[in-house]
Formats: sequence, structure tokens, C-alpha cells
Amino acid sequence: MVRRALRSTKWRKVAKRTPGGRIVVHYEPRKPRQAHCALCGRPLQGVPRVPAPVYKRLSKHAKRPERPYGGVLCSSCMRLVIKSMVRGEQA
Repeated sequence: MVRRALRSTKWRKVAKRTPGGRIVVHYEPRKPRQAHCALCGRPLQGVPRVPAPVYKRLSKHAKRPERPYGGVLCSSCMRLVIKSMVRGEQA
């Protein structure tokens, strides 16, 4: 029986092949959900799927794209927002 801490759904089972040829089960933490656009809901490019402690150690430019609304809006929604701001539709 696996130890009690690994019996929750927080850990995923991964089959690994050992150097001796056996297949054993290792337990790994699940990846967090992918970041999504705030307007259209599409998955964002350039935002890593890493746990919070690892994300905290990343540099600022590795956490999100270096553009306006990077890490919040996808590129197509960002274009729409900036165009509407320039046209004066939103203040």
C-alpha cells in the first residue's frame, strides 16, 4: 500500500521503467491549469504551467509575454482592446 499522503487526487500516477527493466509507479504532483484569456477564454501562449513555488522563482520575463496585457489577454484580444482605446470607444 502506498503511504497515506499520496492517496489523494493531488498526486498523479506515472509508470516509470527502472534500469532493471521493471515498471514501477511513481507519484508526481499534477500540473496547474493553463492560463486563459480574460475576454475570449482561449489558452494563453507563453505562460508556463508550473506550480506556484516554481513560478515564484522564475524571472519576470519568463512568467508572461513582454507586451501590453501580457499574461492576461491573448494577442488578438489585446489588439482589439488597444484599437478600441485609440478610437475612443473606451476611456
